[in-house]
Amino acid sequence: MASRFKAIIGLHRLFSLQKAFKCVTVQCATVFPLQRFNSVTPNENEPKASVNPENESLLENLNLLGVDVKMARQRQPGVFRRVFTNEQCLAKFLQAKGASRQTVASIISRYPRAITRSLEYLEQRWQLWRNIFQTDEEIVSILDRSPESFFRSSDNSKLEKNIAYLSSLKLSNKDLHRLLATAPRTFSNSLELNRQMVEFLEDVCVELGGTGPEEFAKAIISRNLYVLIRSTKRIKANIDNLRAALKLSDAELLVLLQGSGAKILDLSNEYLKNNMASLQERLLVLGCSKEDVKTLIVGYPMVLYIGATTLSIKLDCLLKGGITMEQILKKPKVLDYSTQNVTARLEELHEIGYNFKANGIGILDLSQKRFAAKIEKLVTSPD
Repeated sequence: MASRFKAIIGLHRLFSLQKAFKCVTVQCATVFPLQRFNSVTPNENEPKASVNPENESLLENLNLLGVDVKMARQRQPGVFRRVFTNEQCLAKFLQAKGASRQTVASIISRYPRAITRSLEYLEQRWQLWRNIFQTDEEIVSILDRSPESFFRSSDNSKLEKNIAYLSSLKLSNKDLHRLLATAPRTFSNSLELNRQMVEFLEDVCVELGGTGPEEFAKAIISRNLYVLIRSTKRIKANIDNLRAALKLSDAELLVLLQGSGAKILDLSNEYLKNNMASLQERLLVLGCSKEDVKTLIVGYPMVLYIGATTLSIKLDCLLKGGITMEQILKKPKVLDYSTQNVTARLEELHEIGYNFKANGIGILDLSQKRFAAKIEKLVTSPD
């Protein structure tokens, strides 16, 4: 009798789930739309079942949704031992916002904890995001790319408080948009932690003789969205390392930090130190002075993102292609491009007899479209 009852319940769930996917409304019958019966009470004489077994009914439902169960189990296995989850309501909610069935399955596969969020949570969180994003489509796109950014925190009050605080810093909606899209952990931080970083940056400005600490902090956050999810200890160590290695005055350091130097403050301390040491060693071997090293880093701090081996290969490629070190120091952004890209461009330019000494290396820094147009123009009008 019990087995027949379970079979009837199973068929009912299957029908309900399939029917739900045809609905366009986000109304859910209950907070836990799929009630499950894991097992009957075991007989005392029977061997004890394993602690917290996986919920078989949940597995069936996820398979029906098209979820990659193997991937989901590897990422967050604890979800599969929950008695109550909310996958049906989540699927209906996201589909009503414009997500495809495949997108819903992908989101759950990569971040299965999403199915533990209630409808109330989903509606409130979505509205908070919609205060920043213009369309539901934008949010769906971010969830498809990074489901963790939306579902990681279960505390909507943190998100609301952090949005209010960061807005009070006069960060633009564009900055908040970018923060949510690329550094969502910022909004999972406690308000106090974010406030601590902002106050630290303001103190740095004052210590260096700056007169606009609020604008200084805002400039750094706008240029480096990851600063707020790093520790003040890391940021301070990087600032101290830059000052010591480059022998910068307070005024020089202030200008660097609130400019393009902000972009490297989130690097690990060891990575930054090692890259600075390797860069200096390589440039000195190539005949540059310490002042040249300082000029390069101050003018183009992003060079410190490039690992020592990769940097050496790129420099060799450019030098063998007829580019001088002096030209590289004047146009360091050429180091941004992949070795493959630069090699291909150098070959094209050599084929048409391009004179780097006379014309400079600015052509290497063009977009692919503009570079192709320039080559065509040079071929048809060599003069």
